[in-house]
Amino acid sequence: MKPFPIVALALLAAGCASTSETYPSRTATEQLLVARAADRAVEGLTLPVPAGSRVFVDDAFFRAENAAYAVSAIRNALSEAGYALASSKAEADAVFELRAGALSLEQMRRVFGLPDMRVPINDTFNVVSIPELSLYSRRDRVGVAEFSGFLYDPKTGAPLGAVLPMTGEFRIRSHKLLMIVAWGQQSIDPGQRDTGDSWREF
Repeated sequence: MKPFPIVALALLAAGCASTSETYPSRTATEQLLVARAADRAVEGLTLPVPAGSRVFVDDAFFRAENAAYAVSAIRNALSEAGYALASSKAEADAVFELRAGALSLEQMRRVFGLPDMRVPINDTFNVVSIPELSLYSRRDRVGVAEFSGFLYDPKTGAPLGAVLPMTGEFRIRSHKLLMIVAWGQQSIDPGQRDTGDSWREF
């Protein structure tokens, strides 16, 4: 046997490499949907205290996935509105205590035809899966954010006012015809602020 094929096979084997992938609980598109919804929720945020007041943002009771991003977006909105951010309650003129009503995703699918189904076939709970049989289907993925809060005097605890729920959504939509032809936005690009027209995006 000639040595050349053996050497070539050895080089190919030596050049092989494998990569490991992680699988987080949410995809990048899902994370961006929630982040953009949070950005929209805090647009134009103002507080019932004079501009220039030193405000401490209390997020001790703000519990949600991606909470850190949402709190930072709120702090940024307050800074842009002319409030000074205090690093502690002792240095603040007002404490803004936050709470999260929602910071998550919704998915909606509309089908003209038969959706995928799981049908029981006997009394022992065995089921058979039937795939979707549709002429047309539409999928919406929506990031939803809702925050609210209230303000109080850090020295006396007296109420200074409340902030009504701030809400924001960011949606992407895709379409499928005859279960084969797909168009519309499938994902979000980092930094993207406008989803565009899903009917024209192929």
